[in-house]
Amino acid sequence: VPLAAEAGRDPLLNVCMDAKHHKSQPGPEGKLYEQCSPWKDNACCTANTSLEAHKDQSYLYNFNWNHCGVMPPKCKRHFIQDTCLYECSPNLGPWIQQVDSSWRKERILHVPLCREDCEEWWQDCKDALTCKENWHKGWNWATGTNRCPWGSECRPFHQVFPRPQDLCEKIWSGSFRFSAERRGSGRCIQMWFDPARGNPNVAVARYYA
Repeated sequence: VPLAAEAGRDPLLNVCMDAKHHKSQPGPEGKLYEQCSPWKDNACCTANTSLEAHKDQSYLYNFNWNHCGVMPPKCKRHFIQDTCLYECSPNLGPWIQQVDSSWRKERILHVPLCREDCEEWWQDCKDALTCKENWHKGWNWATGTNRCPWGSECRPFHQVFPRPQDLCEKIWSGSFRFSAERRGSGRCIQMWFDPARGNPNVAVARYYA
């Protein structure tokens, strides 16, 4: 009860951003799919959104992970988890910003992502291929899905993003900030967590709010 009362007072806690697929209010979702399931007790995503987040070519954004050949599964799982965090988390309030965009009114900016989350993401993707540093813009959408812009070449992630920090901070135009803090510190947002031990991001949002 105190947590609910506190969330009621603070507009930065327990909120969903005003974006393309988000619910207006967070709440329980019994059937969140696979990697999105940690958020099922309190989620900003619907079950259908969580299912679509796992598809190579989903209706969510018509975004194709395999724009430079097939993305290795060990790399893709981080992008699925990233999508689940973005769509499902009610704990991103302190980093929500207004944005003038055709497909959303709010975005996240500079969310402090735990060091291990960035490092493991980079490690598992360093040999995957991409043609762009910022995946938010600049694609060729002529076919209705994103393709590499004309004249760009596919290169390994470790060339496009030399350090874990580059990957986390540049790929979604500053949505994340590489945090020196570690998982469990209560000072950084975890993309990966064990829901049996509770959602650690609740306390992190409260700290930054």
